[in-house]
Amino acid sequence: MTSHNNPAHLQAAIKNLDSLPAMPIIAQKLLALKLDTDEGERQMQLLIAQDSIISAKVIGLANTPLLGISRKTTSVKDAVLLLGLSRVRSVVMGIAIMSLMKKPAGRFNVQNLWLHNLGIAFGMLAITRAMPSKIRPQEDQVFLAGMLHDIGYLALAYLDRARSDALHDKLASEPGRSALAIEREMLGVTHDELGADLAQTWHLPEEIVIAVRHHHKPGLTMASPENLPGDTPVQTMARIINLTEKLLPSFGLHECIDQSIAASEWQALGIGTEKTDEIASQVAEQAEQALQFINHFA
Repeated sequence: MTSHNNPAHLQAAIKNLDSLPAMPIIAQKLLALKLDTDEGERQMQLLIAQDSIISAKVIGLANTPLLGISRKTTSVKDAVLLLGLSRVRSVVMGIAIMSLMKKPAGRFNVQNLWLHNLGIAFGMLAITRAMPSKIRPQEDQVFLAGMLHDIGYLALAYLDRARSDALHDKLASEPGRSALAIEREMLGVTHDELGADLAQTWHLPEEIVIAVRHHHKPGLTMASPENLPGDTPVQTMARIINLTEKLLPSFGLHECIDQSIAASEWQALGIGTEKTDEIASQVAEQAEQALQFINHFA
């Protein structure tokens, strides 16, 4: 796609449905399924079984150490039972969306994005499970937010390949500089903003859209730039993404961010600082197992 000099072009273009591929059909159908019904479960299994690549990855994921399950499975039905309906939906949506980039995307490495998103999604679960149940977000929404939080890079590669290449060259040449600052300087927008616009265009759940938009600034809301005295569930999800990325710097993607973690960031999630070292180890372990899974299907 032809590059434009006006940074506003990117935000305007993403709102033009003709400028981007539609969300993959399988992802659209999965999003519409009612997973609390037998029919919804049956339809999910049928959808997955129709795609041999996705079927293999779902079965492979069920057989990885990520879940601590000793029993091996060779069928989509058993994999869905082991992984859980909501998690399978999130994984398959992530696989389908990553498959949009079937051709080399210049400097943008889709495999690295897939690895990063999967590692962050599983790392987020380690943090979520350490939170008090009364403020813990739903695990399926947490996982889906993790799988999709950096799709802004995917949007940029589609909208303007030349700008995407220039951005990733710049990020590589200045590894110690804030990725968001470089994006703002070169594009006029950042990947979290582009990703949220794409998620909104695809009619993803609003809580996912907001979490994607604010995962680098989880204390802010869409309505106000002021810090709120108490978190909403959506802010909590953005905080979990933000914290997981700080614990997994350069996992899959090199995205220079401030890696310092204040005690208040753990406390906002209801987690005492005496648990943080153990949780950080669990996050790293989950990410490493996600890496092994990705390498198996590379």
